[in-house]
Amino acid sequence: MPVSESEFKGNPLLVLSKGEEDNFPFQFGVKKAQLIIEHFEAIKAFVEKHSKEKA
Repeated sequence: MPVSESEFKGNPLLVLSKGEEDNFPFQFGVKKAQLIIEHFEAIKAFVEKHSKEKA
């Protein structure tokens, strides 16, 4: 499952993975999720800028 929830020391985590075989999924909690939401447009622009360079 590419998106799931987990827990660390009683705190909820959102887990993003490339698939079942992903040994190192990207995990973050509520505070970092809030930062991602607040800065989503900057993150999107960053990905677009750097994806074009490698294409």
